[in-house]
Amino acid sequence: MNILLTGGLGYIGSHTATVLSEQGHEVVVLDNLVNSDRGVLKSIELITGKSISFIEADICDTGQLEDVLIRYEINAVIHFAGLKAVGESVSYPLDYYNTNVRGTISLLQGMQNQGVRTLIFSSSATVYGEPQYLPLDEEHSTLPASPYGRTKLYIEGVLADLAASDSDWRIAALRYFNPVGAHDSGLIGERPKGLPNNLMPYIIQVAAGLHQELHVFGDCYPTVDGTGVRDYIHVMDLAEGHVAAVNYIQNKHGFSLFNLGTGKGTSVLELIDAFENATKQNIRFTVTQPRSGDIASSFANPAKAMQQLKWMPKRGIAEMCFSSWKFQHLNMK
Repeated sequence: MNILLTGGLGYIGSHTATVLSEQGHEVVVLDNLVNSDRGVLKSIELITGKSISFIEADICDTGQLEDVLIRYEINAVIHFAGLKAVGESVSYPLDYYNTNVRGTISLLQGMQNQGVRTLIFSSSATVYGEPQYLPLDEEHSTLPASPYGRTKLYIEGVLADLAASDSDWRIAALRYFNPVGAHDSGLIGERPKGLPNNLMPYIIQVAAGLHQELHVFGDCYPTVDGTGVRDYIHVMDLAEGHVAAVNYIQNKHGFSLFNLGTGKGTSVLELIDAFENATKQNIRFTVTQPRSGDIASSFANPAKAMQQLKWMPKRGIAEMCFSSWKFQHLNMK
């Protein structure tokens, strides 16, 4: 298949590009490079041994999107492009609605105009909000606590309405939990610009000497050790989940929704300990006050994805930690 990846040079998009290419698909990457680096393209090509078509463009440019869909005879789209920092979305909500919601509508209009009706959407477990029960399944109520989460939920609604209006659409939304790790080669991984918003990149930067210590926000939650618990999934397992979703929706019309997580929770202190054991690096940390809006525990029930997509996360916390550090170590400047 000819598959377009919007935001395909980002963290999850780049890993998905490698898996798709290695499985024989023709990958076309579209990215505006706001939160990514053109050099990632060369790394993907080194890993796969294949040339990857790249277009620098913005998803809000519907006309250019249509040109790409036509020129490369696109059969399906995996939509990663968007802004993704929860805290930033609180400060700049209009930017998030403009990029995430308007950008997605622009993409959908272009796809509809050119008769491309197969889409995988990069959603998020943030749509659930405060858990009412655990593990979180797809039937759990949705009450996102940030503009970022609300943009993801709003887009899911648009996709469900679109699929209901036209039976030719095949759409799957994948609700990610907490992606970490890097490709085995160490050539691609997470490259946060500025101060990291997520735990693992911050741990890595402390290990690399870029920060003096890690701040652990609160140790009085009702969890195994008082620190927040999250469902960490290796980015390569996540990438393989996208390929499984592409295969699944070839024969599945309408709108489908899946959690992609491991079903296991890991606390902040457990992740620090696992990183130290896997990498032999010492991580200095200080416990500080809990952050407003943080929840105690969140982890997935991934049974639906396992059953229907025939997908299974295979990599553990140690592998997530080691591959993350390998990427950082090989790319230190």
